[in-house]
Amino acid sequence: MKKYRFLCSSMRKNKKNIPVNSMADNSGRGIAIDVNHIKKADFKTAEQYEEATQSHRDEGHTFHLVQKGKVLIEIDLKKHTVSAPAVVYMHPSQVHRIIDFHNVTVCSLAINNEHLYPDHQDFLETIAPVAPLSLSKATYKNISTLFTLSLDFYTQKNNKLYQPLLKDSCNALVALIASVFLQQHKGPVQLSRSEHIARSFAQLLEKHYSTVKRPAVYADKLNISTHYLNESVKHTTGIPVTQHIRDRVILEAKRLLLHTDRSVKEIAFELGYEDYPYFTRLFTKATGITALTYRSKRHD
Repeated sequence: MKKYRFLCSSMRKNKKNIPVNSMADNSGRGIAIDVNHIKKADFKTAEQYEEATQSHRDEGHTFHLVQKGKVLIEIDLKKHTVSAPAVVYMHPSQVHRIIDFHNVTVCSLAINNEHLYPDHQDFLETIAPVAPLSLSKATYKNISTLFTLSLDFYTQKNNKLYQPLLKDSCNALVALIASVFLQQHKGPVQLSRSEHIARSFAQLLEKHYSTVKRPAVYADKLNISTHYLNESVKHTTGIPVTQHIRDRVILEAKRLLLHTDRSVKEIAFELGYEDYPYFTRLFTKATGITALTYRSKRHD
């Protein structure tokens, strides 16, 4: 069965972990590019189709240029209908699956942080999470041209400058796609001090949400007071730091409830809560239902 980067290629051996699409077949370069024409007829059995459309994460940042067709995709519990021409970006932390598709042609790039320029990583952290975006003809043409160039370099494995050509072209492609998403943000070009702090906090939260729950710890990491951190984050986002922390934990809990068969107690422990009853109360307060009820309702 052919591997499609746009779909799930990770065989689920157990349901203790969310499957991860790996770039292991990519000789350790941390970059993978392909173009696929995907039809339901490509899947000979219902089992193959179910495997390919299961929920998963990707090992790196992934970018998909939908050139033809239409696809219904779920990203972190939100459904999106994507019609060509469009671009889809998914952060490595996001869980997603294809629900349905119709004769899709898609160019896909997967790239890990090791091969991304630092500024580009910052761009991606700024826009994530972001909904799929429909493209104008001009923007689609520009992105498609860079995809074609990057794919050409990807196949030139005997070129003496293979690595820099591939890395530079892919980073140019990432920057172009990020710029298209950033244009949708109506904020000022120059970030204020509060916005810089809010962005830095968001990046730290993504790394430490399962182990750090106290705003004061994040403030210490940023070398500012807890009051100033909360003031800056609330001014920028409208939400206090404590709620950001809680919301990130609850999002991961929902992912694990839906896409693994771990017990609620196991999930609580993974998310940094040794006090299991406290975690169950936290989840119920945040969602209005218990964790087990949430799991059963979503699976119905």
